[in-house]
Amino acid sequence: MGNFADMTPGQELISAYWTAANARDWAVYSDLLADDVVYEAPQSGERVTGKAAYMRFNIEGFPGDWHLTVARVVGDDQGAASWIQMTDSDGTYPGLSFFDIIDGRIAKITDFWPQEYEPSGSRAHLAERFSL
Repeated sequence: MGNFADMTPGQELISAYWTAANARDWAVYSDLLADDVVYEAPQSGERVTGKAAYMRFNIEGFPGDWHLTVARVVGDDQGAASWIQMTDSDGTYPGLSFFDIIDGRIAKITDFWPQEYEPSGSRAHLAERFSL
C-alpha cells in the first residue's frame, strides 16, 4: 500500500483492516471496528450487526486457505473505499468495499463481489438476510 506517512487516516485504517484480515490477526482486526459496526453484502443479502457478531461471521464463516492483496484504498477520516483481489480455492476475484468511519473506527462495511450469490449454508446462522 505504500508509506503510511502519505496516507489519510481513512486509508491507514482500511489498510490496517485488510492487513489484519489477511494475517488472521483477529485482535487487531477487532480493535479497528466500532462496537455497533454493520456489515452488508447486497449481492447475497447478508447483514451482520455488532462487533461480536461480525467477528464471528469472519472467523467461522470464512474458513480455509484464502489470501488477499490490496489494489487500492481511497478515503478520508469519514469514509473509504477499497479494491482488493481475493484468492481462495475457487480462484482469484475482485472485491470492492465501502467503509463508513466514525471516531477513527469502522462503523459500516458494504462489500461487493463479482456476481450475485447465495451465501454458504454453513454460515446461514451467522447473518440475517435482507434485500434492496
